[in-house]
Amino acid sequence: MPARAGAAVALLLAVCAQAAALPRFAEAPEYRNGEGCPAAAAGVCDAGLVHISMTLDAHYLRGSMAAVYSLLKHASCPESLFFHFLAEEEEEVGGGGGGALRRAVAASFPSLRFEIYAFRAEAVAGLISASVRAALESPLNYARNHLADLLPRCVPRAIYLDSDVLAVDDVRRLWETRLPAAAVVAAPEYCHANFSRYFTPAFWSDPGLGRRVFAGRRRPPCYFNTGVMVIDLRRWRAGNYRHRIERWMEIQKEKRIYELGSLPPFLLVFAGEVEAVDHRWNQHGLGGDNVRGSCRPLHDGPVSLMHWSGKGKPWDRLDAGNPCPLDHTWKSYDLYVAGEGGGAASSPASGPALPSSSTTWPASVFSW
Repeated sequence: MPARAGAAVALLLAVCAQAAALPRFAEAPEYRNGEGCPAAAAGVCDAGLVHISMTLDAHYLRGSMAAVYSLLKHASCPESLFFHFLAEEEEEVGGGGGGALRRAVAASFPSLRFEIYAFRAEAVAGLISASVRAALESPLNYARNHLADLLPRCVPRAIYLDSDVLAVDDVRRLWETRLPAAAVVAAPEYCHANFSRYFTPAFWSDPGLGRRVFAGRRRPPCYFNTGVMVIDLRRWRAGNYRHRIERWMEIQKEKRIYELGSLPPFLLVFAGEVEAVDHRWNQHGLGGDNVRGSCRPLHDGPVSLMHWSGKGKPWDRLDAGNPCPLDHTWKSYDLYVAGEGGGAASSPASGPALPSSSTTWPASVFSW
């Protein structure tokens, strides 16, 4: 076989292997705009769009697919949603991937308006410190820091969502969150959580750090979860916030001021400056803590978005035959097709009824 032909065959085999490595998913039902929705947008710069950003990779693809499906199902104007996916450059563009992630998304959502942006892992690799859980050290966890650099300049704001969420409400309500002139980020805050535990004793005892870092902010600093945020991208660029976050990551390399992954630098920059959003938009911690991933109920109050932050992911627990009660809610949005020619893991025909809980959660159960 000629060398050139052999190389072509090898490349083809690599592409097929990469594609085969991805899970298989059913096609989701197609949802159309209801009455009163804006006319179909012509492009990504259309003012009537709701911009949603998520990371995309093979490991969490099952969660991302369920999240997208839930957002479309509960949107009053699903055709107005535009998804901006961030994927590691090597996974989506290089390494023989040939756009396997793009094909997977398009196959399950043929009418979905989306774009995939290549994120270079080396842009953050030298800044990442060891964390309490290996998954928190993935470079893709830090891609949200680069959101304003990757998305088109005409996109004024974006909702950033983790891959382990389900929406059970119209996301446009979150999109319409008011951001006053002083705010760059809006997110649910949890001021009863023990804020000090997100940083090491060395941080709090350092005369140049500790409480001095948060002095002069609009409000006392509170914990917020970075898995659900509304971000003003223009203000982010103007304030050079990516570099502010990365400066704290550099200090972490020198002094070890926190033990977690990508959350603490956000807290250091934004805690006390976040515009508060109703807690219904991040019923988080459903994945348990970062060690055991145990079952947890919903917080008290209404629910618009459920978030399996923590170690336990619903798809893993379902596959292991040991699901938590709320994992069955997630399963109703699961498009995963099990086995060769097997049926979908759950029917995408209808959404689930939400369970209720009257349990009050102590601060110690909150996870990131």
